[in-house]
Amino acid sequence: MRENRGATCFVFCAVYAIMTGERGRTMGIYLNPSNVIFKGFVKNPLYVDKTMMIHELNRFIDIENKYICISRPRRFGKTIAGNMIAAYYSKGCDSRELFAPYKIATSPDFEEKRNKFNVIQIDMNSEFQNYTNKDNLLSGITKTIKAEMRKEFQTIQLDDDDSIAQCILKIYSATGETFVIIIDEYDVLVREQVSEKLFSEYLGFLNGLFKSNTLRPAIALAYLTGILPVVRDKVQSKLNNFEEYTMIDADELSEYVGFTSDEVKSLCEKYGVDFAECKRWYDGYNLRGFEIYNPESVVKLVQKREFSNYWNKTSSYEVISDRIRQNFAGTKDDVIKMLSGESVDVDVYMYLNTINRFRNKNDIFTYLIHLGYLAYDRKEKNCYIPNKEVREEWIRALSIIEEYEVTNKIIQSSKELLAETLRKNSDAVAKALDVSHIHVTSNRSYNNEDALQSAIYLSYIYALNKYTVVKEMTAGKGFADVVFIPFVPNIPAMIIELKRNGSAESAIEQIRAKNYFDSLSNYSGNLLFIGINYDENTKMHECKIEDFVK
Repeated sequence: MRENRGATCFVFCAVYAIMTGERGRTMGIYLNPSNVIFKGFVKNPLYVDKTMMIHELNRFIDIENKYICISRPRRFGKTIAGNMIAAYYSKGCDSRELFAPYKIATSPDFEEKRNKFNVIQIDMNSEFQNYTNKDNLLSGITKTIKAEMRKEFQTIQLDDDDSIAQCILKIYSATGETFVIIIDEYDVLVREQVSEKLFSEYLGFLNGLFKSNTLRPAIALAYLTGILPVVRDKVQSKLNNFEEYTMIDADELSEYVGFTSDEVKSLCEKYGVDFAECKRWYDGYNLRGFEIYNPESVVKLVQKREFSNYWNKTSSYEVISDRIRQNFAGTKDDVIKMLSGESVDVDVYMYLNTINRFRNKNDIFTYLIHLGYLAYDRKEKNCYIPNKEVREEWIRALSIIEEYEVTNKIIQSSKELLAETLRKNSDAVAKALDVSHIHVTSNRSYNNEDALQSAIYLSYIYALNKYTVVKEMTAGKGFADVVFIPFVPNIPAMIIELKRNGSAESAIEQIRAKNYFDSLSNYSGNLLFIGINYDENTKMHECKIEDFVK
C-alpha cells in the first residue's frame, strides 16, 4: 500500500521545478522539500494570508528555546501552516516570488532567513496511513531520509547504522549548516493503538532528535503539530523542552492557526454570506482575545453558500459519547448546564493529555477542549459549547446514551414548546418546566433560581435557531431574567420574568413596572411578556403569557 508514494511525489516535484525554473538544492520527499504543495494552497481564492506566523517563528531561530508544539482540533489549518513553513525555510526551493504578494514579504527578516535551512518535513498521519506493516514505519522513514541526506551531502560519510540525529550532527559538524524539523500530527502514534515495539521506537526517535544537548546547535527550529498537547505520562520526558501553544493558551501564535473574526468577516463580505449567522454557527473559541473559527467549516460555507454542520464530516460525535459514558461525578449536571447555554468550571491542568487515562470530569472536559468540542475561557477558568455547529454534535452524541434519555426528550420537545409559547399556551409551558426543572437539578438545590434558569434554557434549546438568548439583561429599572431577541423575521421577542413562591401575574406586573421592554427600544416587532412562578412546596410551575401593548 505504501511504497510508490515517495517516488511519485519526488518525480512530480522534480518535473514541476524544471518546468517553473525552480532549481537550487536537491529536493527530497522529506529533506529540503519544494514549495509545490504550499503553492497549490495559495492558488485557492479562499486562501487566508497567515504568513506573518513566519515572522513570529523567526524569533525562535537559533535561540535556546527553539522547540515549538502547536495543538489544535482537526481541520484547523495545522497542515497548511506546516507546508507554509517548509516552503519558507527549505533550501530545496526559492520562494521569493511565492511569498512576495503576502504580508511576510514586508517583514525586515523576510530575506534573512528565507530558504536558508535544511528542512526535514514529516507528516506522521500520512505516513501512518500509508504503511501496511506499521512496525516498519520509522525504519522506512529513516531509510528514505538517510538516502536523501547521502545524495545531498555526498562528501560526508553517513554510516548504515547512523540514526537521523547522528546524520544531522555529522552534517552540521562538517558544514555548519543547521536544520529545521517539521513534524505534522506528531501525536498520531499516541492516539492510535500501536504495538509497544513501535511506540518504544518512536520515543527513541523523538529523544534522539530533541533531547540531545550535542545535537542542539544543529537544530535551528523544531516545529511539531498535533491534536493533543505533549502527552505528560509517557512522552513528556522526550518533549518537555517544547513550548506549547494549545486551545487553552495559544499565546502569541493565537491568530495564526484557525480563522480570526476579521478574516471570516472579510470572506463573508466578499462572497455575500451573512456574517452574523456565520458567527452563530461557527464562532465561539477565544484565544488571547482573538475569536477563532474552524477554517474547514467557514470554507465549506462560502463554497456551498449553505449554513450546515460541516464538523461531522471531519470527526465523529462518538468522540463525545464515548467519553461522557464514563459518567464521572458531576459530569451529567455540567453537560446539561452547557447544553443550556451556560459555562462550567474546569481544571485543565491535571489532565495528562492521553486518550485512555481519564480520572474525573475535568480530564474529560479538558480532552474535549483540545478536540474543539468545548471552548475554554482562560480568564474565568470555565468551559462551554462554542457554537451551533458543535452543539448539534453534542445533541447527536447524547441521543445514544441511555443516561441522557430524558435530556434528549426535552431537547426533541423544545421545537413544539416554542411553537406553543408563541401560541400563548401557558399550560404547555408550565408542564414542560415541571419536567425539565426536575431533570436539571439532579444533584443541585431544586429551589435554586439558577436551576430554574437552566431548566428554561434547556426547554427552549430549539429557540437558539431563531433567537439570541440573554440572561439577566440590563433593562429599564433592573434586570430582565431572560430575554429572547429574534434574528429571523416575523416572530415576537420574549421577556421572561421568574418568581418563586409568588404568582405568574406578579411576574408580568414586574416586567411592566420596571419597564424591562425599554431594553428592546430598537426592536420594532411584536413582544411577548412571559411570567413564570415556581412553588417550592408543590414543585409546580405556573405560567402567564401576554402580548405587549404600548
